[in-house]
Amino acid sequence: MALSLQEKILDPNQGVYLIGTTPPKAGTDKEKLENIAAKLLGRLHEIEYDGVVIYDIQDESSRTQAPRPFPFKHTVDPCEYSQLIHKLSNLDVITYKSVAQREASEFNEWLTSTKHQYGLKNLVLVGSPSSHGEIRLGLSDAYQALSQHQDEFFLGGVTIAERHASKHNEHERLLEKTSQGCEFFISQAVYNAQATIDLITSYARSCRQQGQTPKRIILTFTPCGGQKTLEFMQWLGISVPEATQWRILDAENSLSESIRICKESLDQILKSCAHLDVPLGLNIESLTNRKEEIDASINLYRLLKATMELTLAEKQIA
Repeated sequence: MALSLQEKILDPNQGVYLIGTTPPKAGTDKEKLENIAAKLLGRLHEIEYDGVVIYDIQDESSRTQAPRPFPFKHTVDPCEYSQLIHKLSNLDVITYKSVAQREASEFNEWLTSTKHQYGLKNLVLVGSPSSHGEIRLGLSDAYQALSQHQDEFFLGGVTIAERHASKHNEHERLLEKTSQGCEFFISQAVYNAQATIDLITSYARSCRQQGQTPKRIILTFTPCGGQKTLEFMQWLGISVPEATQWRILDAENSLSESIRICKESLDQILKSCAHLDVPLGLNIESLTNRKEEIDASINLYRLLKATMELTLAEKQIA
């Protein structure tokens, strides 16, 4: 019998390979919504993957004063889209939820409907993008509410290597989130391999010092097709070293060059972290709805999955 996504995530000997996507814009009618989901799954039918990550897109303009490269658009409820993707693919989904906009009582009602109306249990909770603006429910309070809820969920958290590079405490956040119930972590998109290596290394050392078993860190990668996508990545807070920016922008084919960069980054991370016994996974996304970038993300998935599978096989025979 095939393992569930939860079982794979919890088993360090298993690979975990995910596709990340954003729900369509709010107001999309049911028939068109199903067509969009079917089209996405049709593009993915030639690859084997373990599940789909459905993001909860929020207006993050409070996080930075820089103008947003692409206009913010509200999307269909991530729970609704997760339910549809699961129905059409029969694969497990992981649903993101931003918690800052609702009171604890509303959040508890949301948890109940998420489990019973939509049949979802794999969640990643996300806090406010900044300390500015109204925060009606903090992330720690949301974790506590979930732990006390009558229904069971499989909880994951977000990890940001760039935050570790500036504050040097992201590994402590991972340990704290683990104590609050997180069983896995999904990273922000990786374009700075060294920042990710530093984070994983600090996390592994802290786990060893405290006698804890490291949780799985699922690394996100995304292709970049040019200046506009690069600006959006930087607006989101993704660290792209200057030399890497010029490699992408000056290349004859920016998408192909970005795929090469992602492959080099994963190789570097796997080589540097092989001895740390932190289970890793992959999440491949496209940050735009441009067909060429979506197609490039599928090529990127094939390449990085093969790389990860080879490393896993070598580790098992070592």
